[in-house]
Amino acid sequence: MTVTDTPTPKSDFHVAVCGGGIGGLCMLIGLLHQNISCTLYEAAPAFAEIGAGVSFGPNAVRAMSLIDPEIKKGYDKIATSNAWPEKRKVWFDFTLGQNEVGWKDLEAPGKEGVGVAQVIAGDVGQSSVHRAHFLDVLVKLVPDGVAQFGKRVDSVLQVGEKMKLTFHDGSTAEADAIIGCDGVKSRTRQILLGQDHESTYPIFTGKYAYRGLIPMEKAVGALGDDLARNSQMYLGRHGHVLTFPIEGGKTMNVVAFQSKLDGKWEDERWVLPMKKEDMFNDFEGWGTSVQQILSLMEKPDVWALFDHPPAPTYYKGRLAILGDAAHASTPHQGAGAGQAIEDAFILSNLLGQVKTTNEIEKAFHAYDAVRRPRSQRVVRSSREAAAIYEFEDETLGSDLEKIKRRLEERFDWIWDEDLPQQLKTAQDVMGTKANL
Repeated sequence: MTVTDTPTPKSDFHVAVCGGGIGGLCMLIGLLHQNISCTLYEAAPAFAEIGAGVSFGPNAVRAMSLIDPEIKKGYDKIATSNAWPEKRKVWFDFTLGQNEVGWKDLEAPGKEGVGVAQVIAGDVGQSSVHRAHFLDVLVKLVPDGVAQFGKRVDSVLQVGEKMKLTFHDGSTAEADAIIGCDGVKSRTRQILLGQDHESTYPIFTGKYAYRGLIPMEKAVGALGDDLARNSQMYLGRHGHVLTFPIEGGKTMNVVAFQSKLDGKWEDERWVLPMKKEDMFNDFEGWGTSVQQILSLMEKPDVWALFDHPPAPTYYKGRLAILGDAAHASTPHQGAGAGQAIEDAFILSNLLGQVKTTNEIEKAFHAYDAVRRPRSQRVVRSSREAAAIYEFEDETLGSDLEKIKRRLEERFDWIWDEDLPQQLKTAQDVMGTKANL
């Protein structure tokens, strides 16, 4: 049964989902799949995603199926993997991207193009979609009338037995529970933790990225078939460049990372138009492959990379936060969006076992107990990944053998997670039996 023929909801409570990105929509579909009455409130006038490619690991792809097999079916139709069959399970091939004289304060650990590691990601490999296309897949699973637009959350209050939402346009809504899925600049996080809490606001991570696209034929002409059609990561001092195919292999997605050594981001905007000369200055001393990639990038812009300090809780009363609102991460493990999907799997199933309004907090408590440690570890280890890629890790330094060993094993805990077991642990915390 697809979500679109959902029968009358069985719950005697109503859930408001605030935010219609990947996390919010997966949460909504999960609630619908559990026959829970729900409404989605989205600030924008329509569903829309900014950004280009987004990657998902094996854990995230399994979570899609567990929420609703229709999500996975739709994802499979639009996902792009490495082109070569023998590279299907490869997450990235890691090589040195700088030429020998470009290493600044470090002695060059090897020649440009030297292979560092090949990381295998379960049976999924490098799997990515265009964000907007994945959003379309999710939106198709939402029945008419469930989503309301132009609804930016202003305040959340408990009024008697109900939770009251007030929106920016002055309108209000009531629900028994509210789930904030409103992204890295989340208003619901501010409400939950308080305006003055040290963990409320995202912080600049000292890294920024140039992002752009290259038509695949041009990329193949410059780099050859292997480097263009299969995912690559070029490593260097205080920077790295990654490429992977998107849009069925028609396009190469490029993200070129650099460090702001003073650690400050002064502009209130996080995405800026890019001057090509700034990018070339940043990557002076890098090798031929990287220089060719940068010269071919189309429509590039520069993104400041922020993440969240660890929140002490993901819920308060009958308000919870999910996805980037709870644990915004840097993209260095391709794991941020997948954590939102795991959140939605766990929380929708826990709420599916709630019979009355006063059990909602129990479900939120169990969600928080299981999801917070894992998702915050993803945020922390994502920063650590960048340090390894950019020869900033003090224990590994520039020892390529140590870096290879670490890269080959450090992602397994993310990708190999037993999600039904994670749900069972949460249900034990909540005091209910598994129902998978």
